[in-house]
Amino acid sequence: MGKVILTMTISLDGFVAGLNPGINNPMGEGGVRLHDWIFAARTEKDTKILDQLYESSGSVIVGGHTFHNAIENVWGGASPFNVPAIVVSKTIPKEPALGFTFITEGIKSALLKARTIAGKKNVWVMGGANLIQQFIKEDIYDEIWIHIAPVLLIKGVPLFQKLGEDRIELEAYDVVQTPGATHIKYRRV
Repeated sequence: MGKVILTMTISLDGFVAGLNPGINNPMGEGGVRLHDWIFAARTEKDTKILDQLYESSGSVIVGGHTFHNAIENVWGGASPFNVPAIVVSKTIPKEPALGFTFITEGIKSALLKARTIAGKKNVWVMGGANLIQQFIKEDIYDEIWIHIAPVLLIKGVPLFQKLGEDRIELEAYDVVQTPGATHIKYRRV
């Protein structure tokens, strides 16, 4: 069985999106800047990190807001992933979305389905923030890959909030610096 890897791009001050994210602006005000390392400022090192994630993953889990606000709206519901995607959502769309399975029973059911699909490969959990927080709170992950964009959003959607009261120990085992992001891979201690 593979690992459960939580991935997220954040601003230096810990935001995954700017203020007011929604259907017409999935990354919120100024939030699209966070993903320059994937698009406008992408380097060979960035590509290598993405390729490693894509090649090691057998399935991906996304949250309902990420699907409805970004994937469904921006990509027209077409999957941007190279693996089957599980959507944790309170609702199932009327029109089927090719490449997506919708789970309404929560993250544990979604993870069970994702592990079955992934086989020996990793399960990639890509967010949004609420989904990542749920996995951390439930302590059902092996690694966290954080991509820190060199920008202070000042306001927006924070990643590390609502995690409970206990300290969480992590160990950084790989750090790669590119102009668009500092990529840090952490494993649980």
